[in-house]
Amino acid sequence: MATQENQAKILILATEDCAYPGANAVGQAHMSYPENSYVMRVRAPVMFPEQFYLDCFNKGIYGIIIMSCGVECPYDGAYPALATRVDKVYAMMREQGLDPRRLRLTGVCTVCTKAFVKEVNQMNELLTELGPPGAEKKEAA
Repeated sequence: MATQENQAKILILATEDCAYPGANAVGQAHMSYPENSYVMRVRAPVMFPEQFYLDCFNKGIYGIIIMSCGVECPYDGAYPALATRVDKVYAMMREQGLDPRRLRLTGVCTVCTKAFVKEVNQMNELLTELGPPGAEKKEAA
């Protein structure tokens, strides 16, 4: 039987210019992080609409980490727009009874191996505590 930890899927949206090379460096350094994490290389996470995140939670993703270049993003205005979008998603999550901590926006650079592993481990610990999306609503009832 699968454990709670093995069921908690973490989606990592990793920017191709910064965080994805950082994730690759984690592998090259033979560092480990929870195997329930799925890294998706993206050009710019700002391209994903708000509903994308909610759909992920509805389809079984327990947590999402957006690992971006931060203010060093090569696309002018993309990071501030992404931060604004994430704030909107947080509000939508609250409306649906989802804990906003399930979604995290962080900056990870090409050589930030320890930061990458730390973010994934912290999210995994949080999700072990929270359980599946929607469990928050049941506890509040």
